[in-house]
Amino acid sequence: MFAYDQPDATGHFRHAGAPNAPVYGGSFVSETLVHALDQLKDAYAHYRHDPEFIAEFKKELTHFVGRPSPIYHAERLSRELGGAQIYLKREDLNHTGAHKINNVIGQALLAKRMGKPRVIAETGA
Repeated sequence: MFAYDQPDATGHFRHAGAPNAPVYGGSFVSETLVHALDQLKDAYAHYRHDPEFIAEFKKELTHFVGRPSPIYHAERLSRELGGAQIYLKREDLNHTGAHKINNVIGQALLAKRMGKPRVIAETGA
């Protein structure tokens, strides 16, 4: 396994020990989307540490999503597997039944602050 540095400003990764190694990563999108993605990147950089944005995000996670997700102690499974205490985080109890809602809430709040009337998103699922 090779060690990689963090991505550079354009999202590319370089092998940490070999400066002449191939570069990986980046952004492969249609040219027509570049301006919109730049706007999104700038807005995220602006709001990611904004106390009002963070407060609204946390409020939505609590009251809409149902966070924090409860933890379930799997007693029988713990016992059958030799005594290690196993806990399951119940993401299935979230409003949509999965973890993906966390990202969607953040995207919607950011779009609202950007004055965007609609969101087109892909979860990759």
